[in-house]
Amino acid sequence: MPLHLSQLQPLWGEPLGAGIAASDPPLAAIGTDSRRPVAGGLFLPLVGERFDGHAFLADAIAAGSRAVVLQAERLAPGRLEALLDQAGRCGCSVWVVADTLLAYQQLATLWRRQLEAAVVAVTGSAGKTTTRELIRVALASLGPVLASRGNENNDVGVPLTLLQAGREHRAVVVEMGMRGLGEIERLSSCAGPDVAVITNIGTAHIGRLGSREAIAQAKCEITRSLAPDGVVVIPAGDPLLDGALAGGWAGRVVRIALADEPAAHQADWLGALDETNHTLVVDGEELELPLEGRHHARNLMLALAVARELGVELTALRQLQVELPGGRSRRLDCGGVRLLDETYNASPEAVLASLDLLARQNGGRRFAVLGTMLELGEQSLELHRGVAQRAGELALDGLVIVDAGAEGAAMEQAAAGMARLARVATPEQAAAVLRGWLAPGDTVLLKASRGVALERLIPLLPTSAVGAL
Repeated sequence: MPLHLSQLQPLWGEPLGAGIAASDPPLAAIGTDSRRPVAGGLFLPLVGERFDGHAFLADAIAAGSRAVVLQAERLAPGRLEALLDQAGRCGCSVWVVADTLLAYQQLATLWRRQLEAAVVAVTGSAGKTTTRELIRVALASLGPVLASRGNENNDVGVPLTLLQAGREHRAVVVEMGMRGLGEIERLSSCAGPDVAVITNIGTAHIGRLGSREAIAQAKCEITRSLAPDGVVVIPAGDPLLDGALAGGWAGRVVRIALADEPAAHQADWLGALDETNHTLVVDGEELELPLEGRHHARNLMLALAVARELGVELTALRQLQVELPGGRSRRLDCGGVRLLDETYNASPEAVLASLDLLARQNGGRRFAVLGTMLELGEQSLELHRGVAQRAGELALDGLVIVDAGAEGAAMEQAAAGMARLARVATPEQAAAVLRGWLAPGDTVLLKASRGVALERLIPLLPTSAVGAL
């Protein structure tokens, strides 16, 4: 990370402790992890619900940090003076700031402005991680591509990703999540994207924001720091998204769709989906689908549009291979039973897409295990009823509901009349029900919000030898 201490003076003024050496060599690293202080680097203590990095400032100075950043009010009386004395003796510069998290984001912004890589920002109510990974592999022909890892899509994760980018990277793909208004605006300011992708506007976090209109407004904050000559890539056919986007972005917009969708006439770029052969034809090029399902075909179209904007030819994208984090689009064989493992998280839109994918599976019977979807507020019961009703409409062979509360009761009522219907309180109880239902050749969908921990039932199914299909 070739940032220099002198570059930080416009941000925070003159440092305390030791001054900045005339030679001012580049910092070895910027770290927030007190377990791995870096000699010659900068240590920045973050404050969490269960930790406070300020407790390790003396250790970081003793380990050879060239600079530390801190909030004075996080220190006990007299401790700042002791740290400044230690820093002076060790040649360590000290900056006192109002908010170390904001300072961390300022560092990331400073570094992002030095990067030559194109920055792609991805948000949406569902499919963010999948689309992020599809974009990452779609851009691989440009050279090294860095992307957010795991859940690094928040106020800490976005600057972490940016600060990990090097001059060798040709593109950086940054996922942006949110739980309220203003969060994506901060992340966009940090990343300064060249391309922004909004996967969809759904009902995830509607309990916090109150309406889909507010969710659309929050997601469209991604354009606040988008480059003036940048582009927004979105699915066609959502007037709510179009309206929210028009309220804050006057630049280019590229809309994608599948050719058989009602919104196809509104799209700038179309893909013809053949689910039987698992292919997508775009501009005469036949591409293999790296993931099953219409929803993933739309995510792929978003990734292809980004790749085209950054100069990648379709011929380089015919056979993309993508690996997603656990619990997303994972396909397992459990004693001859096919498991569709979607246990990582759930929103109403994602559950409906997964149910449609289950209904399209060939051969054998089709079962679903559905847990609750969190943070849906006053609309929670209605939205849970909707997904259970859809399970019944698809004529699935069985449904297990994992919830002992009001949402589970609403789902059970909406799914009444299904051939097999059970409601349980825990994933372990769901596994017991499935053991009485399943036979080789069947397919089971597992889908719930993260807090349900639905993946706990997988080792409890007929065989412990669970392998990837």
